[in-house]
Amino acid sequence: MAFEDLLSDPVIQKYLHELVGPKGMPVAAAPPDGEVTDEELAEELDLELNDVRRALFILYENDLATYRRLRDEDSGWLTYLWTFEYDKIPENLEDEMYRLLDALKQRQEYERTHEFYLCEICSLRFEFGEAMDFGFECPECGSPLESMENSMLVDSMEERIHNLEDELNVETLGA
Repeated sequence: MAFEDLLSDPVIQKYLHELVGPKGMPVAAAPPDGEVTDEELAEELDLELNDVRRALFILYENDLATYRRLRDEDSGWLTYLWTFEYDKIPENLEDEMYRLLDALKQRQEYERTHEFYLCEICSLRFEFGEAMDFGFECPECGSPLESMENSMLVDSMEERIHNLEDELNVETLGA
């Protein structure tokens, strides 16, 4: 898939924005063909060199950019030539979805297996053991802690888990 096709996808735009942030987005959204130096990018995009370097390093950490070093024989200075490799974005997004699925399953299990109490004044939530330690009174305001029903939260997580499993073509075990 070409850079242009990938970058026109709002999901990929959001993914890149989450990775590099607003200051790094011009770098991520304008990958040049071939190799480029960080200085060239900074000048071309009219950005601070540190912002460009930060974005490039984040892209590198996520396998979306590579570099090679050249040493100037006269000065000894190193020049980094960067290449963007956005063909790995779909695979990275799929990995993110699997991590989200695992985290949702763990959180759902936690919500199912614990009893919670809520201070309706402060909107603080406590596990049963914590609530008992506080004598079922809010440590902030002294109001009584009320038993909290979280079945809607658990059901919402179940729906999100099911949707992710469908999207990832994951076989649901025990369902």
